[in-house]
Amino acid sequence: MVVAHSVMVYYNRNMSEITESRKKSNASALHEVQQTRNGNDREIVCGNFANLAQEVASLDDLEAEAIFILREVAAERERPMLLFSGGKDSLVLLRLAEKAFRPARFPFPLVHVDTGHNFPEVIAFRDARVAELGERLIVSSVEDMIQQGRAREEIGPRASRNRLQTVALLDVIETNGFDAAIGGARRDEERARAKERIFSFRDSFGQWDPKNQRPEPWALYNGFVQRGEHLRVFPLSNWTELDVWAYIRRENLALPNIYFAHEREVFRRDGMLYASSGSTQLLPGESLETRTVRYRTVGDMTCTGAVESDAFAIDDVIREIATSRITERGQTRADDRATEAAMEDRKREGYF
Repeated sequence: MVVAHSVMVYYNRNMSEITESRKKSNASALHEVQQTRNGNDREIVCGNFANLAQEVASLDDLEAEAIFILREVAAERERPMLLFSGGKDSLVLLRLAEKAFRPARFPFPLVHVDTGHNFPEVIAFRDARVAELGERLIVSSVEDMIQQGRAREEIGPRASRNRLQTVALLDVIETNGFDAAIGGARRDEERARAKERIFSFRDSFGQWDPKNQRPEPWALYNGFVQRGEHLRVFPLSNWTELDVWAYIRRENLALPNIYFAHEREVFRRDGMLYASSGSTQLLPGESLETRTVRYRTVGDMTCTGAVESDAFAIDDVIREIATSRITERGQTRADDRATEAAMEDRKREGYF
C-alpha cells in the first residue's frame, strides 16, 4: 500500500457505532427551537444540536474518515478527479479537499458534467467557487455529445437529458485518462447507492457490477485498476443529509440560494413541483403558479422537483430535514421514479 496506514489514527472508531449514536442523537432531537436571553446576547438553541458535544464528535469522525479517503485515493491513483456540480454535497467535498491538501493545490482537477439544463444560479455559483479556489475545472457537455451524434436527445414534455450524462461522464474519463472519479454520493440517498463500496470498481466499459465489488475490512481500500478501468470513490458514503447540513452550518459554507426558501414559478406534475424553464413543456391541464419553495437536491431542471418550504435560514432547513420521513431523492427526483431499479440500471451503464 502506497500510503502508510498510520493515517488510520483518523479512523479507528467503529463506523457502525458512530452511525448508531448519530441516529439516537437525531431521534431525540426533535424539539422546538428554544430562545433564551443572556444579557444583550440572544442564544438560539436548535433541538438537533441540543447535545453539542455528541454532534461535534460525530462530525469530527465523519470529517476525519473523508479526509483519509481523499488522501488515500490521491496516493493510490495516478489521475484522479473530483466531480463538482456546485451542489451542497460537492461543496462539502471541496471543503474536505481543502483540509486534506491545502496549502498545496488539489492533486486532481474538478469535473462537471453539464446537461445544459442546469439551474443558472448553481452554474454561476460553481464558477465563482472554482475561481475563488484557483483550481482547474473541466466541463463535459451533454450538448456536445448530442451535436457529435454520440447521444440522442429525448423529445416530448417528459424529455430529460439526465440519462445522457453517462455518455458525457465516460467521455471525459476516457479522454483525460482518469483512473478515479471522486463523488459526493451518500448511501442514505437511494437503495442502489447504499450498495456502493467507498472505492467502487468500474470495468473498462465504465460499468458497475454490484456483485463484483471488493471487500473493505478495517477501512483498507483496494485502489488497484488495470488500464482502462477506473474507480468511483465516495468519501461521504457514511454521511446523512442531516450530517451534510450540520457540517455546512459548522463550516459556515456558502450555498446557492435555491437551497433556501424563495419564490419561483413552478408547475405541478406527478406530485412534484418543477421549475418553469425553456427546457420544459407543460402537459394539458398543467399551469404555472408562483410558490415559495426550496430545493433539497440540485440537478437537471427537467427532472428535479422543489419542495414547498418556509426554511429561509440554515437552522430552518436543519429542523425541516430532521422531521422529514422521505429522502431527498425520493421526494424530488423524477429520474429515480421511472422504475423500481431506475438508479441501479443507470449506474450499471456508468452513471454517477
